[in-house]
Amino acid sequence: MVVKAEGARVEELEAVYRSGFESFVRVATVITHDAEAARDAVQAAFVAAIRGRGGYRGESALEGWVWRIVVNEARRAARTRLDADGLPEAVAANGHSGDDLGVRRYVAALPQRQREAVFLRYFADLDYRTIARVLDLEPGTVSATLSAAHQTLRKRLEATAR
Repeated sequence: MVVKAEGARVEELEAVYRSGFESFVRVATVITHDAEAARDAVQAAFVAAIRGRGGYRGESALEGWVWRIVVNEARRAARTRLDADGLPEAVAANGHSGDDLGVRRYVAALPQRQREAVFLRYFADLDYRTIARVLDLEPGTVSATLSAAHQTLRKRLEATAR
């Protein structure tokens, strides 16, 4: 959804919120390592999006603009939590139990940029250009980051299977 240069309308932001809330929370949970902090971060991100909607220039999809705000807010929440609590424990963000291969643990152990790219691609179903905008990277860097994450995960899974 691309909007005119005068900014995003509240109704359009509400539609993005309603259609993407669960995906926003899943990705924010991966970043914050805490489901409650993730929900708070998503709420704070949408408050910021509504307050700053005049800053949306319509150069890209509204959803990508919102994703960037959500990721930045989740990062801020994670830093705040780390300052208060020390290192977080890994949290499964998808609500499923049972992980015989340790995939969740392996994904959680990826470097931050790789982990965020994986979740934005496979859980939020964003394309490379949108991920690049959200993470402030070049599309080629997104491709390389996902490739490195795939390689690391493949090696860990192959080692587990032995």
